[in-house]
Amino acid sequence: MGPTRTGVTRHHGFFHRLAVSRLPRSLHPVAWWLWALALATAASRTSNPLLLLLIFAVLGFVVTARRTDAPWARAFRYYLYLALLVVAIRVVFRTVFASGITAEDHILFRLPHLPTPDWYAGIQIGGPVSLEATLSAAVDGLRLACLLCCIGAANSLANPKRALRVLPGALYELGVAVTVSLSVAPQLVESVQRVARARRLRAGRARGFGAVRAIVMPVLHDALDRSLRLAAAMDARGYGRVGTATPGSRRLTGVLMLTGMAGLCVGAYGLLDPGVPRPVGLGGLGGGVLLCVAGIALGGRRVSRSRYRPDPWQWPEWTVAGCGVVTAVVLGAGTGYDPAALNPSLYPLHWPSLPALPAAAILVAAVAAVAAPTPPRPHRPQPAAARRESVDTVGAPS
Repeated sequence: MGPTRTGVTRHHGFFHRLAVSRLPRSLHPVAWWLWALALATAASRTSNPLLLLLIFAVLGFVVTARRTDAPWARAFRYYLYLALLVVAIRVVFRTVFASGITAEDHILFRLPHLPTPDWYAGIQIGGPVSLEATLSAAVDGLRLACLLCCIGAANSLANPKRALRVLPGALYELGVAVTVSLSVAPQLVESVQRVARARRLRAGRARGFGAVRAIVMPVLHDALDRSLRLAAAMDARGYGRVGTATPGSRRLTGVLMLTGMAGLCVGAYGLLDPGVPRPVGLGGLGGGVLLCVAGIALGGRRVSRSRYRPDPWQWPEWTVAGCGVVTAVVLGAGTGYDPAALNPSLYPLHWPSLPALPAAAILVAAVAAVAAPTPPRPHRPQPAAARRESVDTVGAPS
């Protein structure tokens, strides 16, 4: 009976942990950031507009399904506006500064040509505008817009204040600056909503571009002021203290972290740029990781802190992060499908094909909307009329 009772207890504990992990709670912010950065890595590896639009669809689906009711959680819409602006600017610049027109291009229209000096050779202002050049600019802008929306999805899904709680001890000296930088964008979105709501209450009549002047300055002032107040409050509570660390230890930690982050940048650039040899990218990435780990370990020894209700890391966090990593690995490896399908050519002009394996890998990232637990919803008090109706219904004789 002993092994049977032990097995039942073990199974009961497993189902209990499974049920607890599915209760409404906020997912660990690092899991959302890993998922979003992995999708950004996948987007940087392709210029196929069908795959980029599929990434946009996955981002919108997950953000809609798992965002909270916080004001900064509604920031994804503004990132979409910024994405459209990026695509439009890229197309306009390619249209005005026409270059690379070949005899095979399909000319759409011609702009007045402005002569340029000899030292500005290679770029002309105005001239013929081709369909191929316009499509190439639109695809380049779409890829950059996808990267921006990946960061916007992370800002919409992960609470920036909770993300600061997992900041390593070696980065405590940068805590105030990190607080300001991470909280400016969410505070900016919240400030836009607050100022717009106040203008509606005051019957503001300006619309469109006429309302920008009345909104921009109050929004910027309010967002920066709130971020600085948060940083001052954290500084007053000892955030960023150096403790008993010696100047030599702090300098060594700073050198290790700066050198490691430089190695990470070199390695990431080497892996993303096909023209850089693969060993250079892998070596820089590996060396950067080792140096950063050494700096974090050295700096963490001199900082002791306690956490109230630390964020759990359970199987939903592993699943969300793993879904994004799978997408990045499949599009980064380029095996199992034709790598040319990730970057289709515009010559000759044809409709791009949708490779099955990369598309399936991107759809795997959408599993995060199901794997992540439902975010908690704030309790909203009932109106007085609804409460009176509820009391009358309960107290009525049956």
